[in-house]
Amino acid sequence: MLEDRQCVADAFPGKWAFMNIAYLCADRGVPVLGDKGASVHVREFVTALAGMGHEITLLCANRGTGNDCPPIRLIELPPDDDPVTVAAESARLSIPSAARDATLHRELGKLACDRGLAARVLASLDEAGLQPDAIYERYALFHRAGGDVAKSLKIPRVLEMNAPLVEEQERFRGLRLKSLAEETETETLCRADHVVAVSAAVKERALARGVPSERVTVLPNGVDTARFHPSVNGHPVRQRYGLVGKLVIGFVGSLKPWHGLDFLFDAFEQISAGRLDAVLLVVGEGPRMPDLRARVAQEKLHGRVILAGRVPHAEIPSYFAAMDVTVAPYIVQDRFYFSPLKVVESLAAGRPVVAPRLGQLTEMVRDGVTGLLYPAGDREAFAGRVLELLNDPPRLQAMGRAARAAARADFGWEKNARRVTQLMEQLTQHRGGE
Repeated sequence: MLEDRQCVADAFPGKWAFMNIAYLCADRGVPVLGDKGASVHVREFVTALAGMGHEITLLCANRGTGNDCPPIRLIELPPDDDPVTVAAESARLSIPSAARDATLHRELGKLACDRGLAARVLASLDEAGLQPDAIYERYALFHRAGGDVAKSLKIPRVLEMNAPLVEEQERFRGLRLKSLAEETETETLCRADHVVAVSAAVKERALARGVPSERVTVLPNGVDTARFHPSVNGHPVRQRYGLVGKLVIGFVGSLKPWHGLDFLFDAFEQISAGRLDAVLLVVGEGPRMPDLRARVAQEKLHGRVILAGRVPHAEIPSYFAAMDVTVAPYIVQDRFYFSPLKVVESLAAGRPVVAPRLGQLTEMVRDGVTGLLYPAGDREAFAGRVLELLNDPPRLQAMGRAARAAARADFGWEKNARRVTQLMEQLTQHRGGE
């Protein structure tokens, strides 16, 4: 083990102490071994930390399936929200059983689960004989147990915030206990020794909750540039879907409302009128799939739009390799807070991205260099930008090379792991000096 760590130290410049880090992901909606962007984020980040020689224990609510386990210790703590505990939580909040609908029941379940989660985490660590040096937590709605764990162990806690979850939940899935959700969000953010935000817009939300600016660091999503690269063979994917000889426009994502699939399909009808050899390849599954299947069955799109469905993340590089250009057609929205994982994966694969001028996308995609940007919501401009690239193969290839270089320089997961390691070291030293 010592020899392995020395090899790691030789591979990375700079010095740091090898740490025992507990990573807490209490969000049951993030299956760690699944294919969701959040799942990929968790796996890739802990893999990068482990690659630096740190000992990582990942405690999660949902282990999931579909991908290999990272080189870490994985402990699953399934949600403990049986009817009795949910009823007890309802009684604590003086909510009559007759008022509980599916949304409220789900929220009460999260609160009930969190109430005993810290004790379960501590027991699991004790059973494994572990004494973490620090805890890294992925922020989850209605959860504050990570702060209790850190307090009990007297260790620093870094909280990763990926979205303004209260706002997102209310807008897209429904939220009944909003005041309590806001109170919990404020508490868990302000109790953290440091907050890692995936975008500037998410940082602003943390600041609005009362976190001092010096305790928030912005770290965008990253990519494994060793797996996503231009040399991957995309021909088998092209053969599988009858794409040989076609110009392939690619979309990879979870088909959520904010991804702009209707916008994309409308624009593709215009694009395909200008390029009869253009095909749209949509990779992923999600809540919009039934509607998309119905649209593809229409005569204008039939045979020209391929819905590949769920693809294991390990196979995604070969799908990018089968694409000529990728798109991220997010809908117009205030305070765009996303840090799109598939955008940086596309860049690493050497595939230019066409995206709207929104939030962090304007930093991820260098307009005219690694992709093209357009005014958000402007379908004519979007279609025109895609056609610009399809009609200019030399420019498309040059952008692909620039995209790959930018991804290697700016978006490797190891950069995030190094920065978090530095933060944890500083926090540990500060505590030791108190």
